[in-house]
Amino acid sequence: MTMSIPVLKIGKHEPRYPLIQGGMGAIVSGTNLAGHVAACGGVGTIASVGLSVNSPLFKQIGYFEANRIVMREAARQAKKIAEENRNPMIGNSKPVIAVNCMVALTDYEIQVRSSCEGGADIIISGAGLPLRLPEYTKDFPDVALLPIVSSAKAAGLVARRWEKHYSRIPDGFVVVTPHASGGHCGVSAIEQVYAPEFALDVIVPEVIDYVAEELKSDIPVVAAGGIWDRSDTDRVFRLGAKGVQMGTRFVCTEECDANIRYKQAFIDATENDIVVINSSVGLPARVIRSPFVSAYLEGRVESKPCFANCLSHCRYMKDRSTFCIAMALVEACRGNWESGLFFCGANVVKAAKMETVERIMRDLFPEGCDGR
Repeated sequence: MTMSIPVLKIGKHEPRYPLIQGGMGAIVSGTNLAGHVAACGGVGTIASVGLSVNSPLFKQIGYFEANRIVMREAARQAKKIAEENRNPMIGNSKPVIAVNCMVALTDYEIQVRSSCEGGADIIISGAGLPLRLPEYTKDFPDVALLPIVSSAKAAGLVARRWEKHYSRIPDGFVVVTPHASGGHCGVSAIEQVYAPEFALDVIVPEVIDYVAEELKSDIPVVAAGGIWDRSDTDRVFRLGAKGVQMGTRFVCTEECDANIRYKQAFIDATENDIVVINSSVGLPARVIRSPFVSAYLEGRVESKPCFANCLSHCRYMKDRSTFCIAMALVEACRGNWESGLFFCGANVVKAAKMETVERIMRDLFPEGCDGR
């Protein structure tokens, strides 16, 4: 039986539909995808990592300074796209734009501040615990803050730190399962990826209970990892989630910022092509078995040179023992099958054809939100 759709309110922001498009780097979920998702009533999300690489500024003034400028303009551009392509299905709702900023980035603080300066409505933050995020956004009180966690313990660490040092709590949590999520899985070891305690059916209720019992709050919990169709959204709504985050399905859309060859790799992928590797940052990541990944697993990969010291902890920068993950992700986004690293979710095998953002949103939420 189809569930009624909950209302997703994140701080002062309320998208028409309870869906956040996942942040996918490098340059997979850029301004175009985010803008069109927001235009159709979801939260459109720009992934900050590597976003400046395709900008002329990258070669003119360097990676980090280019990031500062590009990130500031990205949120503005996504909002412009959303308004210019505003879909009737959004009703009277205001388009909502988020930026996903990874804690592990060396210019994390700059990216957060620049995104806020550009008008981002929400900062979504994972790849580490965003313990100082409120400090970086203190001049932007209307910007909602949404940490990504994989357990109630992690949610508690963030919330207690924020209450103690900043007298506030998060505006919600994105709860991700390593069982099906794309890219880095949110756990520290491969043997944890399929551990029963990290299933959405377990961690979503645990975080919801923590929010209600410890925080005495009704901030939303958003479920992520393995969300593809209405049956998946209904399942997590029954658990009490107020929204879903979906990444992989949006890759094979006309609006996605990635190269068409990147999208074709998703369409062509089979069960045997999906593998979890230990990435160059030492964490499990779900990827498509491209020639680059096959060579890496056989111990013979050669990395292209690192273009910036973009990560605070990187094995490649430390001892050159592995590969530059940023360069490999950029190569993938540009459509280079031979030398690219293609992050994907477990549901990539369901990607059989190109879609549009509007079609996905209408497929997921044909009836709209109750009472709106």
